[in-house]
Amino acid sequence: MKISAFTFLRNAARLQFPFVESIRSALPLVDEFVVALGPSDDETEAKLRAIGDPKLRIIPTTWNENLDSSWRVKGFVYGQQKTIALFNCTGDWAIYLEGDEVLHESDLPRIRASMERHLDNRGVEALYFRYLHFYGNPNTVASSPRWYRREVRAVRNNIPIWGPKGLFFSVVTSYKRMRYPRAAFADATIYHYGWVRPEEQFNEKWKGTYHHFTSKNYENTAYAEIDPKVLRSFTGTHPQAIRDWLPPAAGLFQANPNHRLTPRERKNRIMMKVEEWTGLDTSRRHFKQVD
Repeated sequence: MKISAFTFLRNAARLQFPFVESIRSALPLVDEFVVALGPSDDETEAKLRAIGDPKLRIIPTTWNENLDSSWRVKGFVYGQQKTIALFNCTGDWAIYLEGDEVLHESDLPRIRASMERHLDNRGVEALYFRYLHFYGNPNTVASSPRWYRREVRAVRNNIPIWGPKGLFFSVVTSYKRMRYPRAAFADATIYHYGWVRPEEQFNEKWKGTYHHFTSKNYENTAYAEIDPKVLRSFTGTHPQAIRDWLPPAAGLFQANPNHRLTPRERKNRIMMKVEEWTGLDTSRRHFKQVD
């Protein structure tokens, strides 16, 4: 069995993504790591090459800045870049990590075991992972129906599958139809650190890419402006690969005590109550669970 990993990057060093840590966390698991590298004017390429691992393969790409944001498939350029990387993978399985997502070393044997177990099971087209979204500091996670709890991050690489947007994957069933993949649990977690980066770099990233998703103007995000009820303490251990990157912090991240809930946050609170009363998971998922 051969395992590929893939991602896409652009100016990731300037935007302070932990992309080197992300790649290093997967290298012990995979036979190759494919990076679709968009035009960058920072040290992203130099940092990639400094990893110095023969498994790493860099594919130079161009970003289409002219895609019309009024089209229904928003974020399509992200899907293009992700799929360029996927289409250059040669493994039986291909695991996708964004530049702020990291694997825990204790999960690697379980991921490999899941891939081996389902290698010849054509009813399983992908593997989904549970998620930890760190928010504000390394001691805090955001957990609610709004913050996706499970998502596909490994796909079978011998079927017509691609990524029409940044987050999820679709299986092509005919020349005009697609569906979500049938996915089994990988028995592993994705550690997501995008909301731990400095606010300045977080907002710089979205200022430069918001036009790929909407025609509206981007308004800066302040980490403290969040519903405090979605914040939880993290009591586990961070992956070894990310520990030196993490900023020092003490205690739970403090939301603005005078934060005014948005309509979306009020709806989210209702969904949280429904989950509390029924035990159901109301978060959205982009796969059909088959385990």
